[in-house]
Amino acid sequence: MRETWKRFKQNRFAFVGFLFIALILVVAVFAKWIVPYDPYAMNSISSLASPNAQHWFGTDQFGRDIFSRILYGAQISLKVGIIAVGFSLFFGTMIGIVAGYFGGKIDQILSRITDVLFAFPDILLALVIMAILGPSLTNLMIAIGIVYTPIFARIARGAVLNIRDSLYIEAARSMGVSSFQIMIRHILPNSLAPLIVQVTLSFAFAILAEAALSFLGLGVSPDIPSWGIMLSEAKDWMEISWWTAIFPGIAITLAVLSFNIMGDGLRDALDPRLRNER
Repeated sequence: MRETWKRFKQNRFAFVGFLFIALILVVAVFAKWIVPYDPYAMNSISSLASPNAQHWFGTDQFGRDIFSRILYGAQISLKVGIIAVGFSLFFGTMIGIVAGYFGGKIDQILSRITDVLFAFPDILLALVIMAILGPSLTNLMIAIGIVYTPIFARIARGAVLNIRDSLYIEAARSMGVSSFQIMIRHILPNSLAPLIVQVTLSFAFAILAEAALSFLGLGVSPDIPSWGIMLSEAKDWMEISWWTAIFPGIAITLAVLSFNIMGDGLRDALDPRLRNER
C-alpha cells in the first residue's frame, strides 16, 4: 500500500486531481457553514448581477448567489456519485464474481444480461430509465447505478477468471471451504485493484450524468441547487449573463477532469508491470 501511494504521488497530475477532489469533499461537508449567502434566498433587486465584490460569481435570474449555489451543488454531485457508484459497485461486483466463479449456465445468463445493457449508450440508457421511473434524486441515483453495474460486473468477472484456478483457490476448495467464503475471503480481495480504478472513473460519469439529466429536466427537482439545474436555468439568460452558465460549467468540468486523471493515476500506480519495473 505504501509503495502504491508513493507511485501515485509521483504522478503530479493525478495528485492534483486527488487534492481537488478532497477540496470538493470538504466543501460539500461544510457548505452550510462556509457559503456567504443562503443558496435558496431570492433577491429581485440583485437579479442577474455580474461578478462583483459581494457576489464573486454573480447572481442568477432570481438574485440567488451563484457561488453559494455551486458550493451546495457539490453536495448533490458527491451524494449522487457515492450512492450510484456504490450501488453499481456492490451489485456489479457480486454479479461478476458469481458468474466468473461458477461459470457454465450461470455465467452465460448473467453475461447475456450485462451484454444487453452494454448495447445501449450510457446516457441513453439512463434517459430511458429516468423516463420510466420519473424525475427525482432517488430515481436519478438508481438509474446511474443500473447503467454502471454491467461495467463492474465485467471487470469483476475478468478478474475472477484470472485467479479462479489458482493453487490457493484449489487448496481452499480441497479443505472444504465453502464457495461463499472463497469468493469473499480470497477472490474479492484479489479483484479490488481494477474495481478501485473504475470507481473513480464512474464518479466522473455520475457527476456528468446528473448534470445532463437535470439539464434535460429528468434529474433532480428544480428547487435543488445542483450544477445541472443551474445550467438548465442559465440557458435562457446566457446572452446577457454569461456567468450564470460559465461557473457551473467550470465546476462540472474540473470535477469530472479531476476524477478522470485520478483514475488514470491509480491505474498506473496499481499496475503490477510498473511495480515490477521499480
